[in-house]
Amino acid sequence: MKKLLLLLTMTMCWAAQLQAQTRFNERPKLVVGIVVDQMRWDYLGRYYDQFQDDGFKRLINKGYSCNNCLINYLPTITAIGHTSIYTGSTPAFHGICGNTFYINGVKRSSCEDPNVMPVGTNNEKKGKSSPVNLLASTIGDQLRLHTDFQSKVIGVSYKDRASALPAGRSANAAYWIDTDNRQFITSTWYMQELPQWAKDFNAQMKKNKELQKVGKDVGLYPLCGHLIADMSISALKGEQLGKGKETDMLCISFSQTDIIGHEWATRGQHTDEAYLELDKDIARLLKAFDEQVGEGNYLVFLTADHGGAHNFQFMEDHKLNGGAWKWDGVYVKEAAKQLTEKFGLTKNIIKDCLDYRVVLDKEAIREQGLDEQAIRDAIVEEIQKLPHVSFAFDFKKAATAPVPEFLKERALKGYHHDRSGDIIFMLEPGWYGFGKYSSPVGTTHGEWNPYDAHIPLLFYGWKVEHGATSREVHITDIAPTVCQKLHIQQPNACVGEPITEIIDD
Repeated sequence: MKKLLLLLTMTMCWAAQLQAQTRFNERPKLVVGIVVDQMRWDYLGRYYDQFQDDGFKRLINKGYSCNNCLINYLPTITAIGHTSIYTGSTPAFHGICGNTFYINGVKRSSCEDPNVMPVGTNNEKKGKSSPVNLLASTIGDQLRLHTDFQSKVIGVSYKDRASALPAGRSANAAYWIDTDNRQFITSTWYMQELPQWAKDFNAQMKKNKELQKVGKDVGLYPLCGHLIADMSISALKGEQLGKGKETDMLCISFSQTDIIGHEWATRGQHTDEAYLELDKDIARLLKAFDEQVGEGNYLVFLTADHGGAHNFQFMEDHKLNGGAWKWDGVYVKEAAKQLTEKFGLTKNIIKDCLDYRVVLDKEAIREQGLDEQAIRDAIVEEIQKLPHVSFAFDFKKAATAPVPEFLKERALKGYHHDRSGDIIFMLEPGWYGFGKYSSPVGTTHGEWNPYDAHIPLLFYGWKVEHGATSREVHITDIAPTVCQKLHIQQPNACVGEPITEIIDD
């Protein structure tokens, strides 16, 4: 009897060990990341009753929802959000500090690369893009490293930054739209010529009557989302993603929601239409994954790069706090006047103001023989005097700044010494805007507040149990969670932590 019990115990231990080993080596055939640009978390509830059963509702009702996912750095901007999702890191480490930022004193867009050429177009303005400015690896990079570069990783979006940055530096391809010529393009970072399936897709785009009608303004219409979904499905089939020996990855970003949000804000028929049409696109994607890879054989996560504030006029009309903070038209002139009088300036010393951060012209400061720290202190003082500014501080003096610790922590996570400027400030709740984003009907984003920083996070598919949590998690937790499920190493600058609720071992 004792021998039988011992044998049974040994068998059970061996079976458990074998099961653990099998689980450790198992991976889905395909991983799909979906980013909805400017999607607030509360949109899931706002539109739930209008969603169809096989789109967002399928992800919500059969997947796992992290209902308290926050962006844990500043500023909350598109290029940063997409990069942080896929690197599990923040600008302090991955180096993408905005849609536009300064590198060695030169202003560049996040994906600007003078050393590549466009592929699929002659439009250098649209096509000279790559992930060259990205300092860290992504989920896709780690997947390719783990599989000795046998996995395929592809990005698709309307924007270059929403395609190239998520896919990573070692991606097989990233495709974005040349709005001038109404076709998907890439650059020589990835290839010398578009694959035939992409050429065929572009040929069909040329015949699209609705696209020809809206032309360069395609981003303002749900059609943009339809094209992104269609291109993603074409890439899925054309590259036979999920059909090979190793796990493949498809990084999809829908940009029309952001462009429409900037133009018409968070309420009204345009935004409603955008999300209800997007719901149909999500359903079409899931159906394509079912057919190509098989239900249960792919892992999907859906999130956003940032949210968006309610329009300030909408807020004022309902007696709520908010307004347009007109740095470009009013406040910068007032600040410049005060600094000129105080220091006897003969040349402007503020080079730029990007995403609530002031960039100093240090060469101009030196030329005028000025004390840089005195200048920094004076600018902080002048900004703090401006209407509707909650806090302002010099990055060099963050440790002693009279600012709530959680705000300093977020600001420093978003600070890269060479790329993030010199001084940061935060506005009162509901106040926002630079230039064109001070529209009485549109909106923007960039701040720490929940309307900008509280985003959806849904997981669905391979080894994901249905459920939800209200525990605080962060945008930087997405990459380590996916990597943990795949049993691959986290990206090399990852600072997030795996979300244990959806990890199966």
